[in-house]
Amino acid sequence: MLRFAHPDILWAFLLLPVIIIAFIATTRWKKKAIAGLGDKQVVKQLIPEVSFSRPWLKFAIFTVAILLLIIALADPQIGSRTEDVKRTGAELMILLDVSNSMMAEDLAPNRLENAKRAISQLIDNLNGNDRLGLIVFAGQAYVQMPLTTDYSAAKLFLNNINTSMVPTQGTAIGAAIDMGMKSLDFKDATGKAMIIFTDGENHEDDAVNAAKIAHGKDVMINVIGIGSQEGARIPIYGPNGRQIGFHIDEAGKEVISKMDENACKEIAIAGGGVYTRATNANTGLDVIMNQIGKVKRKVYGSKMFKDFEDRFQIFLISAFLLLGIEFFIAYRKNPRLSKIKLFEVKNT
Repeated sequence: MLRFAHPDILWAFLLLPVIIIAFIATTRWKKKAIAGLGDKQVVKQLIPEVSFSRPWLKFAIFTVAILLLIIALADPQIGSRTEDVKRTGAELMILLDVSNSMMAEDLAPNRLENAKRAISQLIDNLNGNDRLGLIVFAGQAYVQMPLTTDYSAAKLFLNNINTSMVPTQGTAIGAAIDMGMKSLDFKDATGKAMIIFTDGENHEDDAVNAAKIAHGKDVMINVIGIGSQEGARIPIYGPNGRQIGFHIDEAGKEVISKMDENACKEIAIAGGGVYTRATNANTGLDVIMNQIGKVKRKVYGSKMFKDFEDRFQIFLISAFLLLGIEFFIAYRKNPRLSKIKLFEVKNT
């Protein structure tokens, strides 16, 4: 396994395009300046010691050396062996509604972004040994991220979630719970729970029965209601990301999306968990985290890389070697060779 001890240093790679562009611009300026002196061939004879190719060679070597130096400073490390590690944690599946109604703006900035912020806060509050998975659903359910303890990866997946991920519209909460059950690992005895973020509107399947079945297998189902009972219009956005209108029904009237709080409560009760409603002032995470804290943490095994060895030496030595070569390559040609060529030109 390869990793970097100081990954932030890799941002220095962004300087390389700037250096390359600056070099090319400078080279073009020099060419124009020389061209302004007269005929190109005549000018070359007047300055026989000047090389037009060596600066490019020196710059290429210098650029590669800088690239290797940045890698060396980031300190690449290789895991030399793995070992079995015993951890004490639980399994938690996040089920996130991405139907169009989640774009309603009765929660700022909209329901979906409000839910994503709450999930991000939840991840920050998790036990480092709890395994986390992520499922998105609308008319169908998909596993966005399988169970993992890599919370940084979880946040990356979370940032990329939007309502266009699931082409089939609807609110298939039951299908999402079933998908969550398939994603959990029932081979071990770790405690298991799900947290559903949804507005509960127009749920199409028997989510209550799915929650009962999950609870029967010792999986706790909790629900956070996203939205208001007063409801809000559902905006439509164009390809450029700008709002172009609102969703309308068959009668041509604007659709008002209202959270179905009763449906959310029924699912939570059937799943042996709790229901809470998110607002602009409160995400409801306190209630949910207290409930998740009741899930039994049991020992499970996992493999981890150990004994990481530094490998920066190879890149550092290579960088200094290239810098040494670049230093000894002169910008000018060998004077003797230039005189010989000039003499040959005069004789001809």
